[in-house]
Amino acid sequence: MTQTRLLLSERQRLAWLRLIRTPNVGPATFRDLINRFGSAEVAIEQLPELMRNAGSSAPRIPPVSAAEAELETARRHGARFVGIGEPDYPAQLRRMDYPPPLLVAKGNGAIFSLPAVAIVGARNASLAGLKMARMLASAVGKEGYAVISGLARGIDTAAHEGSIDTGTVGVLAGGLDRPYPPENIGLCERIAETGAVVTEMPFGWEPRAQDFPRRNRVVAGLALGLVVVEAARRSGSLISARLANEMGRIVFSVPGSPLDPRAEGANKLLKEGAVLVTSAEDILDALAPLTLTESPPEIEIDDPPDFSNAPPPAATDRAKVIEALGPVPTSVDELIWHTGLHPAKVFMILLELDLAGRLERHSGGAVSLVFPDP
Repeated sequence: MTQTRLLLSERQRLAWLRLIRTPNVGPATFRDLINRFGSAEVAIEQLPELMRNAGSSAPRIPPVSAAEAELETARRHGARFVGIGEPDYPAQLRRMDYPPPLLVAKGNGAIFSLPAVAIVGARNASLAGLKMARMLASAVGKEGYAVISGLARGIDTAAHEGSIDTGTVGVLAGGLDRPYPPENIGLCERIAETGAVVTEMPFGWEPRAQDFPRRNRVVAGLALGLVVVEAARRSGSLISARLANEMGRIVFSVPGSPLDPRAEGANKLLKEGAVLVTSAEDILDALAPLTLTESPPEIEIDDPPDFSNAPPPAATDRAKVIEALGPVPTSVDELIWHTGLHPAKVFMILLELDLAGRLERHSGGAVSLVFPDP
């Protein structure tokens, strides 16, 4: 089924916002709920029963007044909520698994029509690394690319500074009014003048450690390729590179001195097959074939599972699925084959487990069971 363009009404936008702000409703669960119930409003009505079926307490669904207040806060900040499928939702982001249903965006929406390159790297970057990031960002920006990064210290900041005149996108791990680090508040405002600043998180949200991988996922999803400039062996930039690779994006890496621990992760990427970068031409040459089509084709997505012809799952069905699951990621197809249950029943049980915080989703559509702490 080809994804069609839509334009959310104010009522729909409120319902979408309430649904995605409900605890344990992430992008994958949001999609499954909409597929199952047809709209966010109906999904919200059904959430309490779904949670009871999974043995969990009633969900803390934000009231309409809270969603209205967040929309009004966005307007006061000159920002807007953009839903997936709407014309100004970033087209490249739609091409990742489970894209964010709603983005808070401030700035020039036209930036998302440009092909994009993500540039990320060490926070404690060397002067040479900072210079390289600025040079690469400036050069690809002048060739018509938007530059994506995460507004962190070091390489991220240098990438934004190098492309601020041509167009850059900053992705935040917290609320749009909570840029991190605080010293980049001014940079954030400058970016929004010619480019854009985006986040999945609510206004007022202070970023936590677990929010940065989610931010990195959006950074990778917005771009055709991701460039790593300096990264230690244990680095958030390597998480971004892994995510980009899983999404089918091209991963690039700038080599560094074997004596510099800040280059250890970047050099490791090169050993694993990343494209070596010594100049912007290395990036431009690799991405050129991906930009030949003037307007990318609409995304082909699978038809949602048909729940209509299957009775609701029984307690014995839930026990079968839970028994089959464990900490090791398992494909849903294998789960259906092993349990012998109707696919619609399996999808419903997984949805219930997800809402109860008992399911973890992995790349490729695999799932595993989350066990409570002893």
